[in-house]
Amino acid sequence: MATVEKLSIALTSEFATDIRRAIETGEYASVSEVIRDALRAWRQARESRAVALDELRHLWRDGVESGKSIPFDPEDIKRRGRERLARAQGA
Repeated sequence: MATVEKLSIALTSEFATDIRRAIETGEYASVSEVIRDALRAWRQARESRAVALDELRHLWRDGVESGKSIPFDPEDIKRRGRERLARAQGA
């Protein structure tokens, strides 16, 4: 079993009420169990954000390395989209 370290934390009354309610309803057995579960979720969220940020950095780098950008005409894009839709509806 991992070494256990006791920490003291201060919570808002809302959080404290939520924790007590979760224990009273049997969802959790103790305050420690609630906090451990919350910390696991927090850790997972942080890891997910790190993965997403890493992916965004790769996409950004790929975009920069893809070469010089060219201007686009939003009206032309809309026109081609409408033409494509009309062809699909006519098929």
